[in-house]
Amino acid sequence: MHPTVVERELELRLVLSPETSIPVPALLGYHSDDPYAVHITFHIDSGQPVHWTFARDLLVEGVFRPSGHGDVRVWPSKREGRSVVLMALSSPDGDALLEAPIPQVSAWLERTLRAVPPGSEGGRLGLDDGLAELLAR
Repeated sequence: MHPTVVERELELRLVLSPETSIPVPALLGYHSDDPYAVHITFHIDSGQPVHWTFARDLLVEGVFRPSGHGDVRVWPSKREGRSVVLMALSSPDGDALLEAPIPQVSAWLERTLRAVPPGSEGGRLGLDDGLAELLAR
């Protein structure tokens, strides 16, 4: 079984202050062979892209209500009448607040949920096969 990859290019906004944000091209990625995680790659001023990986459940929940704690927090909001999801990312290298349009993020998440329905992730990891093989010895 080949892994399914669900990707979407999207323009996020890097929020610098309540009044100021700048566009940031980003790539949302989901891989069925890593079924619990979503990946976001974005380009800021540095030459190197920045990669973040966190739980798909966190983003699914964060579209509807505040979710997460610590390094990744996600919550819905409104900006100029548009529905957006805000992602606060913290790392030793610094903090970022990113804003994404909910309609595009939701459409992409729906595609990931069709690829690997919630609750079926464990079967995608091949743990059952590996365990059965170990127990058969």
